Amino acid sequence: MPQDMPPTGGYEPVQYKRNLPARGFRASYYLIGVGLIMTYGFYRLGIGIRERKYDHLLVPKQGGERDEIRISTNDAEEDRDQVRRYLADKAREKELLGSETKVYNSDRYVLNLGI
Repeated sequence: MPQDMPPTGGYEPVQYKRNLPARGFRASYYLIGVGLIMTYGFYRLGIGIRERKYDHLLVPKQGGERDEIRISTNDAEEDRDQVRRYLADKAREKELLGSETKVYNSDRYVLNLGI
């Protein structure tokens, strides 16, 4: 029995590609758009954090100006209060324990390697 062979000259080419237009924009346009939106969002976030950090220290003046000197004054008062509390804690500790106590065995700095 003879074997089936292709016709002389070969078969016609089969079209397997679909030449359809791509839908939507290029991926790079979407990437650039998302990047711009995120950059603007982080910019606004930074402004909001900065305002929330310093807003309670500032006193509004006439015309919307703010008194920047209040920041340094409040910082200095807070520092003095922390030093006063620290010294009071040391005095209370000395009164209760009778002597100055040390947390560590020596004053030498030892690097903690976490081993």
